Amino acid sequence: MSRNKERTEATRTALLDAAQRLFVERGYAETATPDIVAAAGVTRGALYHHFEDKKALFLAVAEREAAAVAAEIETTAAPEMDARLAILSGARGYFDAMAVNGRTRLLLLEAPAVLGADAAAAVDRDNAERSLRAGLSAFLRRDDGRDALAGQLTTLLSAAFDRAALEIAAGADRKAYEAALAELIDGLAR
Repeated sequence: MSRNKERTEATRTALLDAAQRLFVERGYAETATPDIVAAAGVTRGALYHHFEDKKALFLAVAEREAAAVAAEIETTAAPEMDARLAILSGARGYFDAMAVNGRTRLLLLEAPAVLGADAAAAVDRDNAERSLRAGLSAFLRRDDGRDALAGQLTTLLSAAFDRAALEIAAGADRKAYEAALAELIDGLAR
């Protein structure tokens, strides 16, 4: 029983790895399922045993990549840190994670186009945005009522982080964007 489970997991991982690589290299539209199964070294039957269709496979790839981004953020933003420092450290972790080859394209350009804006936003909410919201909630805990805006501020700042990641991927100065995001965060403290 355990060998079957290992083989099943190995097949699923091979499909995810091959699909991720091809989606990054070619884009979703230009990647055919026969190419994915050939790159994974499995049959089409194996693909459809694990995933309903190419879109479901793409969703699984996006969820795995988003989870890796969230893990990097949480590694760099330790809970014992001051809330401001945790957010800024998390921002560096986010930019480090998004610097992985093709990840920005996959999560910020392809995912909304393939999955739709709502589904792509849900993947983000369950991962990186969850960490940002927790950090902002800790940062905004005050008696002035601004902590009630944590949800809206999370959405706005998440969009700013994503736009910065796109700009950095296109060659912009990462340090300048880190400094700009620090100004935004510090502006919330005023």
